[in-house]
Amino acid sequence: MKVLSIGSDRKLFEEGSAVQARAIEYAALFEELHIVVFSTGIFAKTQIASNAWVYSTNSWSRWLYILDAIRIGKRIIHDSKFVIRDSVLTAQDPFECGLAAYKIARFFKLPLHVQIHTDFLSPYFASLSILNRIRVRIARRVLPYAAAIRVVSERIKNSLSKVNCQLSKVSVLPIFTDLEKFQKTESAFDLKSRYPNWHFIILVVARLSPEKNIGFAFTLLGELLKKYPKIGMVVVGDGPLEESLKSQVKSLRLEENVVFEGRQEDTVSYYKTANLFLQSSLYEGFGLALLEAVAAGCPSVSSDVGIAPELLNRKEYSFVCPVNDLGCFVETTSKLIENNQLREFFSLDIAPIAVASFLISKQIYLEAYKTSLEGCLPASQ
Repeated sequence: MKVLSIGSDRKLFEEGSAVQARAIEYAALFEELHIVVFSTGIFAKTQIASNAWVYSTNSWSRWLYILDAIRIGKRIIHDSKFVIRDSVLTAQDPFECGLAAYKIARFFKLPLHVQIHTDFLSPYFASLSILNRIRVRIARRVLPYAAAIRVVSERIKNSLSKVNCQLSKVSVLPIFTDLEKFQKTESAFDLKSRYPNWHFIILVVARLSPEKNIGFAFTLLGELLKKYPKIGMVVVGDGPLEESLKSQVKSLRLEENVVFEGRQEDTVSYYKTANLFLQSSLYEGFGLALLEAVAAGCPSVSSDVGIAPELLNRKEYSFVCPVNDLGCFVETTSKLIENNQLREFFSLDIAPIAVASFLISKQIYLEAYKTSLEGCLPASQ
């Protein structure tokens, strides 16, 4: 099977990057893998494996990404002699990438495979920007045409009935992560030793972007400090809102209780030594950081997004709150602050059961990924 992928991750051009390594693993599943990457930077065509190549759109402007990807994709299909019986186009999202792949697929009458990693039908997604509202409209056009759709959670699959999609062509394949690393690796440092003035440490690991709703986490911290003055919050991540979030911390007078540690490649020690992990997102397609935290045994509280209900609703216990419900978050986190036994029960009893269904081998994951694309081919329909 020959595969043409349309995406936007420029790390595919970085030798030794995790993204490129993952692409090389995918290439081993196919006869050929061609990846077109949206970029305004100048990148040369790169061969990353004997049967895999990465191409940059090298666009003058981001507004030309789609047109440039279509032009390059058409040339690849012509030169590599893609044919309908054993060739697939896959888009890394149903938005700009999806539209480019959709146009190419229709032109050559090739099957289209679309991947969805975010809960774009959440009302919060469209509310964040005009661009997101446009993306929802694009997805509504692209997805009904797709021969197969891969989503990362049941939440997204269930939402697709709103866009005239046949759920029979939707497969759920969560994001792969090596959970055993978070379960078995010993911590290299202790946050409690690093911040000895705090008796309880809340951890946030997220990109500093609007959908992560980190400002709400600071509001929550301010409420908790009224009763628990010796707690602190460690924020791990970077992003476009970093400076505005730091300004918010100052305006709320939380400088003594919040630290920003930037983006970290290895988060195991953070999860292992924090007292509580907090996810306050407006929406999530999956929620990888939450899964990692629970796998590490870190008691966690989350808004009702992504896979949070699957992980944090266990029998009579629930650690999930409606989005922006400050009262629920205060009550739920307070229980974990005050009750050492509840935190221990979470780590030793709830967490292992919660992550069990996400413990799959890399080989099984890769085979499932291949099967998702093979579902597009005429012979398998």
